[in-house]
Amino acid sequence: MSLISNIANIRKDYSLESLSETDVAVTPILQFQKWWNEVLDSAILEVNAMTLATCNKIGRPDARIVLLKGFSEKGFIFFTNYQSRKGKELEENPHACLVFFWKELERQVRIEGTVTKTSRLDSNEYFLLRPKDSRISSWSSPQSKVIKSRDILEANVSKYEQQFADGNIPRPPHWGGYIISPSMVEFWQGRTNRLHDRIRYTAKGAGWKIERLAP
Repeated sequence: MSLISNIANIRKDYSLESLSETDVAVTPILQFQKWWNEVLDSAILEVNAMTLATCNKIGRPDARIVLLKGFSEKGFIFFTNYQSRKGKELEENPHACLVFFWKELERQVRIEGTVTKTSRLDSNEYFLLRPKDSRISSWSSPQSKVIKSRDILEANVSKYEQQFADGNIPRPPHWGGYIISPSMVEFWQGRTNRLHDRIRYTAKGAGWKIERLAP
């Protein structure tokens, strides 16, 4: 019980900001853009880190950290190996959830929606923006597969460095982007005594329903 007590005593009161349903933007993307601008102005590292939660066809959940690479009214974009575990799960069940937690600002954003692949053009454009070593890694790593040792990765890197020695490194066919089109977005602002502010946007026709949730 001492271990549980030690964990239970870890707590922080939140008091930096408040969030009202009368003050938020008319769409969740506009509200996200407002918070995004504020988080960029902060001293937070890797502000684009987000939890991506998926489920396979029998409903078994999985989650990991990925990096946001773009967002618009159409949705939130990230890139990965289509043959990875998350890629296979998204093929079986094209629904996912994203979570951003910016503890320094006492804020959290939860996003639920359907997932589709980005266009080949968009995937190609982003791939060419990646550093050379990252592009080589996309070819070298059989993501989520069991490998005997790290030597396999290093051998693959050497192989593809030689293959693409001229610097022309095309996007692998198994690598590209996904876009999550939101059906629900919740903005959470920490408040004192655990009476947090929670404002939820739910897709309703061509617009959004805005509601306050109890903490």
